[in-house]
Amino acid sequence: MVLAKSFKVSAVAIALILAGCGGDINITPTVNDNSTNNSNNTNNNGSDNGGSDNGGSDTNICASYESGDDTVQGTYDSNTNICTYNTSFVSAANPLVADITLDGEAIHYFKSSLFVGEDCNTSEGCTINADGPTLTVEAGATVVFDNAASRVQINRGANIEAVGTLDHPITFTSANAIEELDSVGGGPSPQDWGGIMIDGFGITDQCSDAERAAATCNAESEGAVSYYGGNDNTDNSGTLKFVKIDYAGGLPAGAEVGNDLNSLFLNAVGSGTSIDYISIYAGYDDGIELFGGAVNLKHLVITDTQDDSLDIDAGWQGNAQYVLIKHGSVVSANGDILNMGNGGFEADGKKGDTTAEAPASAPHIANVTVITTDNISARDEDPSIAIKLDDFIGATWYNTILKKESATQTWCINYTGDAADNVVTNTVSIKTSIAACAAISNADSETVTTDSGTTTVTTWFTQDGVSEVVNGSETVLAENGFSTSPEVSITPTDMTTIDADFFEATSFIGAVDPADTTSDWYKWASAAFESANDE
Repeated sequence: MVLAKSFKVSAVAIALILAGCGGDINITPTVNDNSTNNSNNTNNNGSDNGGSDNGGSDTNICASYESGDDTVQGTYDSNTNICTYNTSFVSAANPLVADITLDGEAIHYFKSSLFVGEDCNTSEGCTINADGPTLTVEAGATVVFDNAASRVQINRGANIEAVGTLDHPITFTSANAIEELDSVGGGPSPQDWGGIMIDGFGITDQCSDAERAAATCNAESEGAVSYYGGNDNTDNSGTLKFVKIDYAGGLPAGAEVGNDLNSLFLNAVGSGTSIDYISIYAGYDDGIELFGGAVNLKHLVITDTQDDSLDIDAGWQGNAQYVLIKHGSVVSANGDILNMGNGGFEADGKKGDTTAEAPASAPHIANVTVITTDNISARDEDPSIAIKLDDFIGATWYNTILKKESATQTWCINYTGDAADNVVTNTVSIKTSIAACAAISNADSETVTTDSGTTTVTTWFTQDGVSEVVNGSETVLAENGFSTSPEVSITPTDMTTIDADFFEATSFIGAVDPADTTSDWYKWASAAFESANDE
């Protein structure tokens, strides 16, 4: 579970190495800030000689766009295969308003944020371009940043099309993971860069019905202010597929401690957007946080994030299937061992005011494995917990495995007063699942009493008559540590009876079928898990 600080990756070799691992690599930038405005010029502006992965050609393969009579293009160094883009190419103050494509054979180093489309608070008189620019990232591309505030931001109306493959994933990561960009030599650490933020036109309870009707819904994002929300839960912001996001979660300068960026923000993102085969590693804040919307999620591996792995909030109405979460530890660039992980899930029903149009979060989440530790998070000294319930959450988990081998200072399930009544009334529930937890709950909170009645966390977990609570030493995982053990005999819920358009029927509970070792999902999960677990 520690970061191999001594393992450095050169820019020339990174495409081959990243394709076969889950992100346990090192990077940091020192390339000169030499992106240029190349008027109709496709020559190499970063080097006069040397070969590249393009047959030794010095042709500039960096992204470009037209601006008036000029072509604005990144600077290409064929010796390192690195494209460098400075603020004259793109920044928060200079967002992209034209389509660009990031070549799959290059490393793309952004010296500021990659803003796609113009951010707009409609209450201030601006108009959102609903047909904004598209960022296309080709399979195999590596995209790196060197500042805690730098991020990919897809504003409302813009799109991202980042479609990798199992053998050639797309990697967004710290510049310190690239040997040629790591000036200090310490390698990457959580919080090296900001992450990916997608702002959509979906429904969030942070806006009122009247604001949605008047097109004046402008919810403010966490971490760094941008605006999102609308009245279209079918909105399409693009595609992320076979994408890795490593070492993100930075804290922008001047931001309040704790108001960090997440590895992947999905702010009011609609169901037209595709999020599939995602690996998130060593993020400082949440792995994925959803603020409303109805985007669906599939094939997620979230390992060693400092805060919550999957954070639900503000009335998210989507679904998720195949989610593998592991808490552990990493070694920072300065050698400190960081215990990673608060909640596997932080599940909040609401953030603002719920209405019939914007109800509390009530997702269906199936085929989940959450592996926790008995450690306290280095970030805020909170315990490693599998599921945290709060703010009138109405979610249902199916076919889920929770695993905690020891519990001297932690437990598996936590709830606050706002979720207690939903536990008693079974408004939030778990079905066909198993908790192999040394402690299912905090001893002081095992009994749940509200005006609606009394239950216990154990009774709540097992109320379907199928789910089980067993000791943390019980064998529920296979020898590989992440797929389901053949000894688990619980019959899974057929999820096609819940939503046949999204869910798949399975013959197993937990995230990964141990028998199907040739599937893309098994290989994706195995590579990410083993890389995060590599000491």
